[in-house]
Amino acid sequence: MLYHDVLGDGRSRIAVRYAAPMRDAVRFVRRGQVVSLDGFAPTETLLDYLRLRERSTGTKEGCAEGDCGACTVAVGRLRDERIVYEPANSCIQLLGSLDGAEVVAVEDLAPSPDDLHPVQQALVDCHGSQCGFCTPGFVMTLFALYHANESPDRAAVNDWLAGNLCRCTGYRPIADAALASCGGAPRDDFARNAARSAALLETLDDGEDLFTGGDEAFFAAPASEDGLAELCARHPDAVIVAGATDVGLWITKELRDLSKIIHTGRVPSLRTVREQDDHVELGAAATYAEAEAALGGIDPDVAEVLRRFGSKQVRAVGTVGGNIANGSPIGDMPPVLIALGASIELRLGARRRTLPLEEFFIDYGVQDRTPGELLTRIRIPRLGRDERFRSYKISKRYDQDISSVLGAFRFALAGGRIVSATMAWGGMAATPKRSPRTEQAVTGLDLKTDAIRRVAEQSVRKALAQDLSPIDDHRASAHYRLRVAGALVLKALDEIAGRASGETRVRGHRDAAA
Repeated sequence: MLYHDVLGDGRSRIAVRYAAPMRDAVRFVRRGQVVSLDGFAPTETLLDYLRLRERSTGTKEGCAEGDCGACTVAVGRLRDERIVYEPANSCIQLLGSLDGAEVVAVEDLAPSPDDLHPVQQALVDCHGSQCGFCTPGFVMTLFALYHANESPDRAAVNDWLAGNLCRCTGYRPIADAALASCGGAPRDDFARNAARSAALLETLDDGEDLFTGGDEAFFAAPASEDGLAELCARHPDAVIVAGATDVGLWITKELRDLSKIIHTGRVPSLRTVREQDDHVELGAAATYAEAEAALGGIDPDVAEVLRRFGSKQVRAVGTVGGNIANGSPIGDMPPVLIALGASIELRLGARRRTLPLEEFFIDYGVQDRTPGELLTRIRIPRLGRDERFRSYKISKRYDQDISSVLGAFRFALAGGRIVSATMAWGGMAATPKRSPRTEQAVTGLDLKTDAIRRVAEQSVRKALAQDLSPIDDHRASAHYRLRVAGALVLKALDEIAGRASGETRVRGHRDAAA
């Protein structure tokens, strides 16, 4: 891959150690043309490129952290020989990560200044804009929905719009505009030019490593797993980035100077999603959007956690592997995956190792990962015939909010009796954490006994207080978290015992006996 070639005068340069071709410019498509850029800063964002370089100022900066959606653009990539457009938060999208993609901003939608795109016209007709600051972001999310080949109902539209915030108009007219314009085959210029655009994107898929910069500061996006592993091993101080949904905030909010960034998203083997009879395997760079169907197929509760995970913009670029490697105690997926018994593969150079996911998290901000070591794959077992799974997310806001408590539970049953239990929690400790005393407290309970709830409530609350020591913060007090955690365990027991009848669910319900 890359190595230091020390010159006679003590200076060093970057040289090529292996035969893979390399280029020093990021390439993406804008308005039907290939843009090639070299020499950009590793931390330059797509939003800064659009507003400061192109002067395409229709895309707005709001929160600068991927929450409000004012900066939303559409990113098109080839999947199964067709272009898929997804909404993305340009404020935290690193410019280098756009290599090989098409970028569509709000100025690009209409063929002329006197025309409007169908979603823009629908927003006008339905009076879906007031002050207008958030409107470009809504337009771009609706543009992605327009090209999604869906026929959405209002609930689906609301899910699509969860990543766009409006403080003026309210969402009813915006949702009306979505229902009026989206559904069926798209009929805009992007659809008419799809074959040409796909061919253009094909030419960008060259299999070359991207490396721009020098030894002390660079943005790199290798195109092979071997090249990625070698580069990470040679630069253990580099920041490894997938979707940058968290690292982007280091840049925009904490103003960190990240001089070395290695992007994982161009490695095909790390973007794979494989569904087997007994497990699902994900490449660590697979986005939530790419993995959503496979993960949701494990259990309806996994699908529900995913639906409330961030937003469409976040799931389009955020990765399951990044959510794990980040080590956040409030990440939603690690507790779910721990409860399901997931394991991970790590790679340092040519050496690989596997370990149970729960052993990866050591302390706050500390994981079992050597500098330069790369998370490559996640393996999630499917549920057995006699296993039941439940997971619940508690947050102040229903959509696109950080959990106060997330509980995930897997129970193995035999004749209506719990023979083993696995419980994992988010937001309750410095790391995603299991509760072994509580697991033991429910093991052996007979779900057919009417007294189970009274017996379980006493033992569960006592055990949880021994297992978990949550903190007080602005999301919830420690007392609240423990009370909620106990209620979630009892809720899960009620549901798997068949006594809930759906009334325990806020939105819809699943078969309580499932």
